[in-house]
Formats: sequence, C-alpha cells, structure tokens
Amino acid sequence: MRFDRLEFKHLSQMAAIEREAFEMPWTESMFIPEVEDPSAYYVVGVRGEEVICYGGFHKVLDEAHITNIAVKSTERGKGIGKFLMSELIARAKMADITRMTLEVRDNNIPAIKLYENFGFKVEGVRKKYYDNKYDALIMWLTI
Repeated sequence: MRFDRLEFKHLSQMAAIEREAFEMPWTESMFIPEVEDPSAYYVVGVRGEEVICYGGFHKVLDEAHITNIAVKSTERGKGIGKFLMSELIARAKMADITRMTLEVRDNNIPAIKLYENFGFKVEGVRKKYYDNKYDALIMWLTI
C-alpha cells in the first residue's frame, strides 16, 4: 500500500468506504471541495487502484482539524489505521502544525484507543453531537 494525495478519481471509492464506516457518511459530492482546497490535506492509501483507507485534515494557522479517517471494512484490524494516522501526523509536521484535533463518537472504542496510542487526549465533549444521540469526544494532540 502507498499513500497518494487525494484526487477526483478516488472520490467514489472513498464515498463507498464512508457508507461502510459511518452512520452519517459524507457523500462523494461533499468530498469534491477537499480535492482543491489549499488548506485541506488528504491522503488515500491505495493498493494498485483500490482505495484501502483515507484521512484528511484542514490546516488552520498552526493547528490541524482531522475531518475524516476511515479504513475499508475488509481491511480493518490489520494495523492500517495506525499506518494512516502516522502518515497524517507526518504530513502535519511537514506543514508546521503544532497541534491536531478531532472529534470521535464516545462509543467508538477502537478509534479512541488508536488516538490515545498516538498521544491524543480528551479535552472536551460535544453532547449528542452524532445523530442527536451520541456524544463526541474532542481530542487534542500536541506535536
């Protein structure tokens, strides 16, 4: 697997992974602005032409807000999420980012554990942020 910059050709496969991964997925059209936005940093993990995973963040001054991170359902549990998060952090460092943040559903234990293993810490909660049912943990990492 290699990491490439997000291109339009990846969008339909990303949208399919979104539908597998999330109750309220982004659509293909929601990803279109991310391709050319200079403040958006997105990578896709590809094997041949198949998108295996993707993640991205928006740079705001010296901070990064992770907007999306997902792994294809058939590829979960193989360490790909860890590889992807390492790549996002490396790209953030190259962009002179000093802190990263993200929201994660409070019952998504595998994701929370992944983020904690990278040093993210819960610094806030958004009540009923997801589908007006689940809280979002606001996590931060100082790079």
